[in-house]
Amino acid sequence: MSSHPFHQQDAASQASARMRPRDAASLLLVDRTDGTPRVLMGKRGSAHVFMPNLYVFPGGRRDRGDSRQAFLRDLNPLVLARLAGGDASTAALSRGRGLALAAVRELVEETGLLIGRAENGRKGISRLVADLGSLRYVARAITPPGNVRRFDTRFFLTFTDEAAVDPAGISDSSELHDLRWLDMEDLSSLNMPAITRTILDDVKAQMKSDPSLPFGSDGPFYFSRNGRFFRETI
Repeated sequence: MSSHPFHQQDAASQASARMRPRDAASLLLVDRTDGTPRVLMGKRGSAHVFMPNLYVFPGGRRDRGDSRQAFLRDLNPLVLARLAGGDASTAALSRGRGLALAAVRELVEETGLLIGRAENGRKGISRLVADLGSLRYVARAITPPGNVRRFDTRFFLTFTDEAAVDPAGISDSSELHDLRWLDMEDLSSLNMPAITRTILDDVKAQMKSDPSLPFGSDGPFYFSRNGRFFRETI
């Protein structure tokens, strides 16, 4: 007996609602060297299942091995504590640090920009040794049910001068192309996800209040529950 199409749609919606969001990390890299803050964004390809043809910050899901990656400097203690949600256990701190390490790894994979250094690892294979010391934790957002993919994304931010990054070193990748340094005050015409624009607006407001973005600053947490959209503070 064939299923009614509405039943199929219901089943798909229920499956999406049950889909557990996967940990992910994204990085806002800001260049303020000429006095006008610019943020790095790139366009996702049309073949992507999730957010195709949209401009986003570099980022992606946390891999299992991210928490075991080497690093030069750890996160600021205030940032690490906020990522761990007040849980001082080794597992919670390792998970939080792993998210930051994922953000730095995704940055180099998608844009060619390195925060830290590359070292020769086992069998002569180059490995990333990230520098987490300049990263702020500025936002969190969980993809609502009903999407083809769901992520629990933590958004980090750092400045090119603090992270020792040369803005001219960007290079397109298979994940992100048309990489650009964009004026943070002139992005109204750019095709980007609504949550990306919302978080960018939050960051701009924070920077107007204090351009240094102190490490312990609060940030927004966006999520949906029973069809309603919520904003809390992390």
